[in-house]
Amino acid sequence: MKTTDINLRQAVIYSLYVRNFSEEGTFKAVIPELDRIKALGTDIVWFLPFYPNGEVARKGTVGSPYAIKDYRSVDNHFGTLEDFEELVSEIHDRGMKVMIDIVYNHTSPDSILAQEHPEWFYHKPDGSFGNRVGDWSDIIDLDYEHRGLWDYQIETLKLWVNRGVDGFRCDVAPLIPLEFWKEARQKVEQVKSDVIWLSESIEPGFIKYMRSQGLTALSDSEIFQVFDMAYDYDVRGLWVDYLEGKIPLSAYIDRLNLQEVIFPANYIKLRNLENHDNRRAADLISDKDELLRWTAFNYLQKGAVLIYNGQERQALTIPSLFEKDPIDWSGEDISEELTRLAQIKKMISPQSEYQLVADDTNDVVLITHQTNEQTIVAIISLKGKETEVSVEVPDGTYEDLINNTKIVVSQGIVQVSTSAIVINY
Repeated sequence: MKTTDINLRQAVIYSLYVRNFSEEGTFKAVIPELDRIKALGTDIVWFLPFYPNGEVARKGTVGSPYAIKDYRSVDNHFGTLEDFEELVSEIHDRGMKVMIDIVYNHTSPDSILAQEHPEWFYHKPDGSFGNRVGDWSDIIDLDYEHRGLWDYQIETLKLWVNRGVDGFRCDVAPLIPLEFWKEARQKVEQVKSDVIWLSESIEPGFIKYMRSQGLTALSDSEIFQVFDMAYDYDVRGLWVDYLEGKIPLSAYIDRLNLQEVIFPANYIKLRNLENHDNRRAADLISDKDELLRWTAFNYLQKGAVLIYNGQERQALTIPSLFEKDPIDWSGEDISEELTRLAQIKKMISPQSEYQLVADDTNDVVLITHQTNEQTIVAIISLKGKETEVSVEVPDGTYEDLINNTKIVVSQGIVQVSTSAIVINY
């Protein structure tokens, strides 16, 4: 039985893409920004892949970081392995942990493994390399029927742990057999006991499609047998549907509440408004106040929270995965707001009783985290309507933890408008 540190529900993870994080695109160029990243409340820095990527079937000028040529080294455009280890040391010195991207479903067509062990790969009927998902044209799929592949991949994980890595974000983890992940975690824990495991789980439609093809596609319930954390792709589609006016708020909120009973008691979801595969939140939600309200909602849910590099400057475009495309850091700086939300998040007990309530008429959501010692209530008018909201909070005057203003609860009613409110009593 896996052991998950449920304190990770308070964690802030900063996702960083070395190639486009800075003009230089190097490990060394990240170091001067670490204090700023730490000040956001960051606990874990997650690096998108930094390995050498393939040249055969390459997409774009420089190629996808997810079409990997060698799992065990670093792309020399980013620096040396020693530069990476120095960066890890600098992150550790600031009390943060390091998570790296693990891409074990596929490699580039010209990978070391394809050259040395072609038998470890999926082959099309004509015997040539291929992949099971058609639009991933720059990669070839691995085949986990081969014991030697398991041993190699697990040894690679242990290698990175010995280089100081504290956790793994595992790309499309549900496409790889659960038994492999179970063994990998068990053997890695013999090297380091508290490694953090994050699964990029996949959308419901993708699961159904893969299963219809007779292929492995693990549900979140299966993933949580091994992984500490999983993406919230089980609900993201409903969130976008609500933003686009296709469903009422309650349809989304009810699905979030369902997570509390269909997943293990120690489940942790990674809450995120944006990531490297999806539209920027500032592009999806153009109104700045509305974006801040959704940001507060994202932080105050139960689970870890993700900042994708550039989000703190409300960047509008996702840096290309296939080109040198530095982040535009000129946008409005919301670092102060993110820092405050992180502080509030860390006040919430990871063992609190958690409940979301939706008001479809006014587009208001209430979030409650409750223990015997503390109750934290967030009231968010998601569309910024000025309205009265019924709350199960004793009458009195409270300090709003976000804006430090006075909030009056009278006869179980509180007034809300354009800003999220958080009360602690």
